[in-house]
Amino acid sequence: MTTFSQLKPFTIGYDDIFDHFERLMEHRVPNYPPYNIIKTGEYTHDVEVALAGYSKDDIEVEVKENTLTIKSITPETSEDEKMAHEEKVVHKGIAKRSFTRVFSLAEDVVVQGAELKDGLLKVSLERIIPEEKKPRSIEIK
Repeated sequence: MTTFSQLKPFTIGYDDIFDHFERLMEHRVPNYPPYNIIKTGEYTHDVEVALAGYSKDDIEVEVKENTLTIKSITPETSEDEKMAHEEKVVHKGIAKRSFTRVFSLAEDVVVQGAELKDGLLKVSLERIIPEEKKPRSIEIK
């Protein structure tokens, strides 16, 4: 893989900027859990997150300061419960691990609700345009 430092253009004094970009590229965005963003109307969207094996008690959805955060909550289980469960599992192919998925929202986007059905969490979003931002006709006198 070619890095930014190998592709530096002819510049003087900007080396630290390319090093900064290289460090940013090293931090990949996690791809778990997978998600879709679906436009459902002119001002509405749904965020769908694939959460097979999770119940609504295992998930927290929070909106704060233009940020939508969806994360797993790990319930407290005793060592005996963990051992008993692991003894029954023959093959573990469905990942149920801790995650945090963060989405940035525009100031005028409101979360209308969230629903977990058939292993898919759907968070409904709507853009509410304030009256002062809506287009209006100006009467010519």
